[in-house]
This record gives sequence, structure tokens and C-alpha cells, in this order.
Amino acid sequence: MSVIGDRRSREQKAKQEREKELAKVTIKKEDLELIMNEMEISRAAAERSLREHMGNVVEALITLTN
Repeated sequence: MSVIGDRRSREQKAKQEREKELAKVTIKKEDLELIMNEMEISRAAAERSLREHMGNVVEALITLTN
């Protein structure tokens, strides 16, 4: 049981670290609105995509269209 608990704990910690790093990425409001309007997705989804692509709107749009 402790092996499963340790693994789950490590995965949770890695996920939290990833979220912290994504939160540090600055994104432009204009880019966020562009993605929301063009792709017709929620603000949260658009923001997540932009943050995952380090604020690069072109890369975010390419990923969303594929």
C-alpha cells in the first residue's frame, strides 16, 4: 500500500510544480481574447493553452487546431 501512496504523492507533487511553473508565464489579454473568440473555447482553456506554450499565441492556436 505504501508503494501506491508514495507514487501517488510523487505524481501529485509533480503536478503541483507544473502548475506553479505555468502560473509564472505571463500572457497578453489580447492573445487570450483572440483565442477565445477564434476557437470558441472557454477562458480557462484558452489561458491554459497559452501558458503551456509560454505565451506564444501562434503555437497555441496550431495545437488547438490539430
